[in-house]
Amino acid sequence: MADAVIAITILWGFVFIYAVMATMDFGAGFWSMIYMNREQTKATNIANRYLSPTWEVTNTFIVALVVAIYSLFPTAAYTLGTILIIPGSIILLLLALRSAFLVFSNIAIEFKKPLTYISGITGILIPGLLICVLPITHGEFVDYGNGAANLNLYRLFTSSNVYAFIGFAISSTLFLSSLLLADYSKASNEMKAYQVYLRDGKILGPITLLMAFLIMLTLPNEAQWLYNRMMDDLPLLLLSVGFFLIIGIGLYAPSPFQKGVKGMPRLSVIAVTIQYLIASYVYGKAHLPYIIYPDVTIHSAFTDPNSFRAVFITYIIGFAILFPGFIYFWSLFMNDKRYLRQKQ
Repeated sequence: MADAVIAITILWGFVFIYAVMATMDFGAGFWSMIYMNREQTKATNIANRYLSPTWEVTNTFIVALVVAIYSLFPTAAYTLGTILIIPGSIILLLLALRSAFLVFSNIAIEFKKPLTYISGITGILIPGLLICVLPITHGEFVDYGNGAANLNLYRLFTSSNVYAFIGFAISSTLFLSSLLLADYSKASNEMKAYQVYLRDGKILGPITLLMAFLIMLTLPNEAQWLYNRMMDDLPLLLLSVGFFLIIGIGLYAPSPFQKGVKGMPRLSVIAVTIQYLIASYVYGKAHLPYIIYPDVTIHSAFTDPNSFRAVFITYIIGFAILFPGFIYFWSLFMNDKRYLRQKQ
């Protein structure tokens, strides 16, 4: 396997991990806002209990992602930095606002409601803007002139495909977070909150699937080359869609572990993660070798091979140290009965 392919695999791995973790994190903030005035369900308490230890961990992956781009594909980083200067600045501003207001909402109790609303709204806007990076890399919205690349904002925000991506990002954010919070509520023995989030998952699942179909329906108008390549892996795409059946079983089937309780949300969380992994593999494979179509490829933007090997070894050592820590953190977070069943 070529060094450039290994490097882009590492980069795409960071993208996938951050996408899954961040959607659950952003969605939890939104649900905390939505159910803030329904204290009897304790749905907001569950969402805040999830947010408290996880949003700091999630942010470490976006740092790793940016560092990976600059260290592995420096030429692409320059071009991406140029065309993403406006949307990227807005995303960074929203991330800073959300992080700040999340902290202040737990300190300034008298301003908790407005701070929670701001963090919840920004949390649902961020994934919609982040996913715009994908259609931008398809090349249709990038103009080249005077030796520089420029983003055509008018074409970008009048594209039906871009809005399909945005709709998919928002619905996925709410869907994945509702599944995880349903699982978390069940583990916490908060059955009213569990029923609320399970219901949300049942509503948002079909909407998310519809948005995925809308992306594929509008994609040929913007990136025929990418659509044709994805269709070459149609069996994998159908397999990805097939995992919705498993998600449905997790949402509707009776629990084998708790008599009289419907739903196995942990099964749905695992199934949806595998589904997104398959779909992202098909998309990423079809996108190769382009980082930004048609001028920036993984080979033209790749760093010096010696630098790559040094960075690669650093990543291996770093993950060997950090990954067991993340696993231990997650096991404590999902299994510590004192934390799961605290009242606040």
